[in-house]
Amino acid sequence: MTDSVSSMIEWLRGRGKILIVCHDNPDPDSIAAAVALRHLILMKTGQDAVLSYGGVIGRSENRKMVELLEITLVPICELNLTQFAVVCVVDTQPDAGNNSLPPGQPVHLVIDHHPPKKKHADIFWIDIRENYGASATILYEYLNDQEVSINTKLATSLFYAIKSETQDLGREWSKADREAYLKLLPLSNNQILYDIIHPQVSRNYFSTFATALKNARIYGEMLVFNLHKVENPDLVAELADFLLRQQGVNYVLGMGWFNTTQILSMRSLNPEAKLGLVIQEMVAGIGTAGGHGMVAGGQVRDIGEDEQSQQDLEQRLIERMFHALNVTQSPAEPLI
Repeated sequence: MTDSVSSMIEWLRGRGKILIVCHDNPDPDSIAAAVALRHLILMKTGQDAVLSYGGVIGRSENRKMVELLEITLVPICELNLTQFAVVCVVDTQPDAGNNSLPPGQPVHLVIDHHPPKKKHADIFWIDIRENYGASATILYEYLNDQEVSINTKLATSLFYAIKSETQDLGREWSKADREAYLKLLPLSNNQILYDIIHPQVSRNYFSTFATALKNARIYGEMLVFNLHKVENPDLVAELADFLLRQQGVNYVLGMGWFNTTQILSMRSLNPEAKLGLVIQEMVAGIGTAGGHGMVAGGQVRDIGEDEQSQQDLEQRLIERMFHALNVTQSPAEPLI
């Protein structure tokens, strides 16, 4: 790997201002990968980079991570993209539908662990490893390859990213993820990790949980919930993970409306579920989506805030979900 990573670094050297873009509403993996890439570039070339994102940093754990690890992220809407000579994307890809780069924006580096969206012959560096559980693992290997020291805060960031993305090496992990996890743990700050994992939350957080429980419906081994309007889009994925614990449920589809966009999150206990393909079929022609075997997410944009529009979309997505999974739709029953 040394020659290839070195060639990337040499290509970057002296090219001007560098932008590193996370996916919208960035999670720990996207944030940590961006921080690690910035550190690598700074240590090897002396050039700094701006870290950016679209949407919001909503989940309490993610806000605490950014605060305690002193990570500076700039909303992409505050930047003039023409000022940057190099644009990198981490934990996302051009045209993925989950980042805020404008259409046609040149991208020079792509580092991700999600399945490839399409071929881009004009991109200098593409490293997509869909067999890896976290993009942070790829960046950890870059740092090791280039013999770049990893300080405590960076180690904590990378470790927490792998921990959360693979659910402590329990979901869609690889040998590389395990090796990085075990090497980074003794370098991490345990108190900061504890504070990130156990943040205080607002009263509205519990209200949203109540909405999910009230609205959840079970269709055989599938559970569907709709949060309707949410202040924090990350809660859709968080509650999908939480409700997957319901006994007898093997699939969860969660929805929530945020800023004209219907946010979708799918989870499964089945390693062969291929949810990334399932959710792409569900939103074909109406939205964008992607993911892995057991984890997937999507967006349907320009959806009205009114209840009828959201109910119509919910029913349409449920029907498409059963069709994509090739399962007969069961009668719905309330969770509680």
